[in-house]
Amino acid sequence: MERITYQDIPDGMFQKLKNIEDFINQSPLNESLLKLIKLRVSQINGCAYCVDMHYKELKHINETELRLSSLVVWKETPYFSEKERAVLNFSETLTQIDNTPINNEIYKTLEDYFSKSEICYITLAITQINTWNRLMKTFLFTPGNYKVSL
Repeated sequence: MERITYQDIPDGMFQKLKNIEDFINQSPLNESLLKLIKLRVSQINGCAYCVDMHYKELKHINETELRLSSLVVWKETPYFSEKERAVLNFSETLTQIDNTPINNEIYKTLEDYFSKSEICYITLAITQINTWNRLMKTFLFTPGNYKVSL
């Protein structure tokens, strides 16, 4: 089923991407928030491999089933904080980008909760998961096999 296997990937390609992941993970942003970004963006992009991975990672850090099952409809639920809502809204907007700049209202909502430095990390996290989604959708890695590292 895979078009490109892990062994087919050029040496260093995934390591460079993992270096960016490490950089993001060392940011002041909360691990749970970063993983919510990854899961929501992966849902939008229809990346089965990444949805499986980030769902399992969120479960591993004790995210509730109610919030996980409701993430796809987060706007209609009371389960997410205003801070999380700001990030989820920005994540969706940046993932479904068009030919206009990010709306000032969406950006200003981020500023209510995050420093400019943190907004930079959030933006990089969103673009990074979009990159991973596009790679997995091209390579067709098989979903379901991901195991969370302990």
